Amino acid sequence: MEHRHVGRTGLRVSRIGLGTLTWARDVGEREAADLLKAFWEAGGTLVDTADVYADGGAEHLLGRLLGDLVPRRDVVIATKAGSVPDPDRRVDCSRGHLLAALDASLERLGTDYVDLWQIHSYDPVTPLEETLQAVDTAVRSGRARYAGVAGFCGWQLAKAAAWQLAAPGTRAPLAATQLEYSLLQRGVEREVLPAALDLGVGLLPSSPLGRGVLTGKYRGGAPPDSRGASERLAPFVSPYLDEAAARIVDAVATAADGLAVTPLQVALAWVRDRPGVAAPVVGARTARQLDEALSVEGLTLPDEICRALDDVSAPVHRYPDHDWSTL
Repeated sequence: MEHRHVGRTGLRVSRIGLGTLTWARDVGEREAADLLKAFWEAGGTLVDTADVYADGGAEHLLGRLLGDLVPRRDVVIATKAGSVPDPDRRVDCSRGHLLAALDASLERLGTDYVDLWQIHSYDPVTPLEETLQAVDTAVRSGRARYAGVAGFCGWQLAKAAAWQLAAPGTRAPLAATQLEYSLLQRGVEREVLPAALDLGVGLLPSSPLGRGVLTGKYRGGAPPDSRGASERLAPFVSPYLDEAAARIVDAVATAADGLAVTPLQVALAWVRDRPGVAAPVVGARTARQLDEALSVEGLTLPDEICRALDDVSAPVHRYPDHDWSTL
């Protein structure tokens, strides 16, 4: 698998990442082992997790699989901290909480360091400078090789990245930002992606298949074994089952038919090759899903297909993105 630099840093990752959101919850140890082994054998390196996935279970499961199954040196571990299971305070990016969470992640993962440590969400009640001091401490101590953020909007990313760049040599530049990005969700193109490109931050798209909808499996209704048919996850999928999404899914299916590939391959290749993208993170739950995602490695969409998909999925950005006189 081809590898890419993450932003303007020396960190290199496979251009498809493996997500672990469902590990230790919907995906058991045997299935996770099969996924990780197949991903590694295909040349994949980036494995994305978080301390809140399955209440730490995903990290613990990944840690058990490293070493014996896959060499630790061959895996770029990206984890996150800052989200907390507290209904009264969903985010805690205080220095104390973040550094304690990092130590707990390292213990669960069974490693001395993570390759990429990400602040999981913006904390409106903790000064951003305090949050970023925790990032600097983590990198200086060697517990994190690189740092990033997740779920930051445009101004939040720009403020954090600019702050880190303002003191070269003393603060750790942000390598990555993680947000949802797909043909069904192009909101990052409004401000987040321009900020990331300008400040040298690489984008790691989550849900690159539109929460599974872009595979086309919901065109005839929700399959019984799908997230859309799950009582717990149906609300996660339902926003992308409207008429506007259906038109985009139809266009993806038409492109796939013309190229003799699958809708999944078309949708994933599109987001993988967007400007600023380092590696979309695929949350495969089965070996078959992962195999299909990995098969996109040899696919590059023709320019005319990309333009057609761009047009049919174009988000509505008016003022101030376009001059007021054109409105």
